[in-house]
Amino acid sequence: MTKENFIYEGRRTLGSILGTLVYAVGINLFVVPAGLYTGGLMGFCQIIRTILTQKFGMDFGGFDIAGIIYYVINVPIFIVAFAKAGKRFFFKTLVAVTSMTVFLSVIPVFTVVEDAMASCMVGGILAGAGVGIVLRMGSSSGGMDVVGVILIKWKKNFSVGMVNLMMNLVLYAVCLFLFDVEIVVYSVIYSAVHSLAMDKLHTQNINVEVNVITKADTAALEREVMQELDRGITKWTSMGVYTNEQSHILYILLSKYEVHRLKTIVHKYDPNAFMVVNEGVSVVGNFHKKL
Repeated sequence: MTKENFIYEGRRTLGSILGTLVYAVGINLFVVPAGLYTGGLMGFCQIIRTILTQKFGMDFGGFDIAGIIYYVINVPIFIVAFAKAGKRFFFKTLVAVTSMTVFLSVIPVFTVVEDAMASCMVGGILAGAGVGIVLRMGSSSGGMDVVGVILIKWKKNFSVGMVNLMMNLVLYAVCLFLFDVEIVVYSVIYSAVHSLAMDKLHTQNINVEVNVITKADTAALEREVMQELDRGITKWTSMGVYTNEQSHILYILLSKYEVHRLKTIVHKYDPNAFMVVNEGVSVVGNFHKKL
């Protein structure tokens, strides 16, 4: 890894840690005090915590053990992620989930607002924004996000959103069986606000095509793009009509949140390169989806 890429990835990792802090604030100050249940794997961890405290009478001294349960369940998911999703994704996810567990454990649970609807709205915005920041930094909050990425590699028509939707359907069915309808309704409202806030900061798999037109030697540029971004390149030679000079055109398909890194690499080798970026393209074929 180059020095520039190390600094870039370091900043993104710090950004994902900040996102987990925002998420933990939303959960411990608004969601948990209101007795709500989040979606995804964390929601099931909260159900397990409730069963342990209410059904089995376990006392954790006001400490919310859901974060610890979440981390333990993520251990086998980490192992699979290391084997299937790549070392860099594994490391960034490990950092994000670890920081999330720490923040959920150290931030005290107390009621900020009494109104359940206000808790749904504020908690959903904070938690959704936190997860959105984590995803935007190229990391993951673990759980179903990692499972979704692995399923995408196995079958192209899967998405993280689809996996989370199926998980939430099962989760709220369990909540409906164990708790009263009011808790389920407020939890669903929270989940909807959470999803909207997350999507404002991160929209999964926006495909982008980039045409890079440069007169520089592209051999080193091509190697770094393929090594650092794990993306293929289509290359051809062109001729400028006005200058009558030969140039190279590199055609690259990637996700929206890899564009900034690509621009950094290109400008490293040719500050005067001409780049055309087209978002939201439809791709059919062997294209590697990323979170």
